[in-house]
Amino acid sequence: MKSLFKIVVVLMVFASVVACKKDTRPNYQFMPNMYEPVGYETYQEAKVMVDGKEILKNDMEALIPAEGSIPRGGHMPFEIENTNEGYILAKETLTSPLDSTQIDSPRAGELYDIYCGICHGKKGNGQGNLVKREKILGVPSYDDAGRAITAGSIYHTIYYGKNTMGSYANQLNEEERWQVVDYVLKLKADLEK
Repeated sequence: MKSLFKIVVVLMVFASVVACKKDTRPNYQFMPNMYEPVGYETYQEAKVMVDGKEILKNDMEALIPAEGSIPRGGHMPFEIENTNEGYILAKETLTSPLDSTQIDSPRAGELYDIYCGICHGKKGNGQGNLVKREKILGVPSYDDAGRAITAGSIYHTIYYGKNTMGSYANQLNEEERWQVVDYVLKLKADLEK
């Protein structure tokens, strides 16, 4: 009797699975909004302020962002240009916004070792591993009197790069760049002793 009962249960389960599966009809969708999103028209009819007047636009074009606006993500644009004049301006006028309590020398040293030390050397004397292996030549020492580097010139060089050195603006955020600038100035002071 038990075996007959088991056979009947198995047949019922099999019949329900076969009966529910129909290739001619799609299955039910639970939470259909996840499968069929609502499409939004990018430039649909909208009321827009143009030159201080509210107007209704049908075939609206992309608008130019407001002057002085900063894109989301908080990236602050660097106002000094990537020219020789910009470099000189940065060298003469740009100073670190960090005060002495915000300087984290161990972290700055780690950042320097990661991004700068391979070429400029651990001591800033221009004798990094790539220079010693003659992969890159002409890396200056930080105490080179002809260059007379300042916080502004270092920041400008990190931001834009100079000569064969590329920009590190994408690798280091603004605060990290100033940390590295402070560390480079300490290495320069140690070399000048």
